[in-house]
Amino acid sequence: MTDPRARRWLILGFLVMAAVLNYADRQIIAVLKPDIQRELGWSDVDYGSLASLFQFSAAVGYIFAGWIVDRAGVRLANPLGVASWSLAAMSHALARTLPQFGAARMALGATEALGTPMAIKTVSALFDEKERPAAIGISNASTNIGAIVAPLVLAPLAAATGWRSAFLLLGGLGLVWSAAWLLIVRRLPSAALDGTKASETRTPILPLLRSRATLAICGAKAMSDQVWWLLLFWAPDFFHRVFHLKTAELGAPLAIVYAFAAAGSLFGGWASGQLVRRGLLAVQARLYLISGAAVVAMTILAALNAPSATIAGVLIGVTLAAHQTFSVNLFSLIGDVTPKARVGAVTSLSALCGNLAGMGIVYLAGRLLADGAGYGALITIAGLSYLVGAAWLWLLLPKGLRTA
Repeated sequence: MTDPRARRWLILGFLVMAAVLNYADRQIIAVLKPDIQRELGWSDVDYGSLASLFQFSAAVGYIFAGWIVDRAGVRLANPLGVASWSLAAMSHALARTLPQFGAARMALGATEALGTPMAIKTVSALFDEKERPAAIGISNASTNIGAIVAPLVLAPLAAATGWRSAFLLLGGLGLVWSAAWLLIVRRLPSAALDGTKASETRTPILPLLRSRATLAICGAKAMSDQVWWLLLFWAPDFFHRVFHLKTAELGAPLAIVYAFAAAGSLFGGWASGQLVRRGLLAVQARLYLISGAAVVAMTILAALNAPSATIAGVLIGVTLAAHQTFSVNLFSLIGDVTPKARVGAVTSLSALCGNLAGMGIVYLAGRLLADGAGYGALITIAGLSYLVGAAWLWLLLPKGLRTA
């Protein structure tokens, strides 16, 4: 019988590809916004509403996603998630009106809710506390590759063949991924692949959801993720509005932003593992890195007055690098303080909180910009959110978990 841990890096490689597709699927609407907006006649409020619909449907999806992932297990949850969101991505190509586009965004948000819990559950099952942060860091870094692919590859493709073809291409690649996944795991035992034993009992879900550790993680996730969603949906518009870049010119600054983010993800995972190897308790290592990242994230406060789009891209990139260090260690913390059989549920709940916060801020952005308020208040929120999230973790996380 094949040991899943012996193939854990191959499986991680598939998770990386899934994350690339996931973020390219959701990011492409932001990159192609000027072209789609021009064809379909959207306003900034319409676009903000579409982004909020995505967030809302993802939030609703997260209510069920963790349960689905924990029940289906790693073997089936991964292809189920990727295939379903790929079909939802392809449906965008059929949209002709704003309500139709809204329905496609809601379908994508609901199905992509499976992505985070299935990835964290898979990594938590196959990697120990020393390797886990690096594995999560690699997986998180790959999301930035998706955000880079969208402007650099899909924007020129859309310019040449139309924006609808970009959605069809990404969806088709996801269906190919799902078939390939089933082939690589077909001989792996399900119980071992999920990191649980047949005799293992499930921790009751309600006490777990009321625990201070879960509340600490959910609060920190909400404060950090709202910035990520804000920048995911509005960074292209920021460069377009503030620095007057055209769609074809967005690739370079956005590539800078997400290259920094990828580096921050890799650093966050590597640094956390190194601290544990040197004798620091796993939970302490995660908290120290989260706190440091919160301070570095304030770099974005200088972006609005940057002299060029390139420098603004670097400043925003540093903040997203800090975000990814924050995020990698927060996800690692879930595996440290949560029973394996409930990792999917807690991950899903924390992502739900992040999406609700994201839904609010992307809608607020549309309203503020439509009223002519500009990006000042939004950038300020982004710069200070991580400090609040880190403080919440230190305040709520039980001291026994920090010292055990």
